[in-house]
Amino acid sequence: MSSDAVLTRVDDGLLWITIDRAESRNALSREVRDGLWEALRRLRDDPDVGVAVLTGSGDRAFCAGGDLKEMSETGMTVPPPDFLPHLGRNIHTDKPLIAAVNGQAFGGGFLLAQMADLCIASDKAVLGITEARWGRGFPWAMPLLPLVPPRVALEMMVSAKPITAERAYEIGLVNRVVPASDLLDDAEATARTILANAPLTVRAAKRMVHLSLRGTYRDLFDEAEEIFRPVYLSTDAQEGPTAFRERRAPRWSGA
Repeated sequence: MSSDAVLTRVDDGLLWITIDRAESRNALSREVRDGLWEALRRLRDDPDVGVAVLTGSGDRAFCAGGDLKEMSETGMTVPPPDFLPHLGRNIHTDKPLIAAVNGQAFGGGFLLAQMADLCIASDKAVLGITEARWGRGFPWAMPLLPLVPPRVALEMMVSAKPITAERAYEIGLVNRVVPASDLLDDAEATARTILANAPLTVRAAKRMVHLSLRGTYRDLFDEAEEIFRPVYLSTDAQEGPTAFRERRAPRWSGA
């Protein structure tokens, strides 16, 4: 089953998930978020699915993050717990998810790439935590800290400056970088390699790796959300999306 904004199909055990809002750089509208929830529940629950590949349509963006126009219209403050499916946080499966990052992966799009078990990036991809540019929060980026050195993580967070796929590979955020024309073929080949292996061993391997991070997740996620709660509830958190909608520079008040 597919929604209009998130397309899914199963091909011999491989679930393809494609965010299909290329005209909006595959931004996370309500329809996209609902479609992602449906798709990841299918990965979890469908016995005929052993692995999934998540990508975006078009050649500009994997996912440019939250839909700031929608946020401006709804005046969203603190995102609810089910705002976006987050593997390891609010939806759990032992089946591997591969992110095939074909372009911009910003904000919530970075979250989707970060939460995947494996990440393959196009040589045209760029990744970034851009929330500081719009006055939004990012407690979901807490799992980045075990993956990269603290100074690298902090620079990404406070500069809001995206990094290239090559830089992401250097710091361990992506498994490899491939030519854009080869991205989906490489992701499929990786998925097929996984599917050819013993499923109980594959799923136990994922559980073991996630077990090593579980203490970090449990201990720090709630604290990270409390740190960012005043940010989400601030005037600036509304000013950023409003400025985006009005196509002007934000006027920060610091309150």
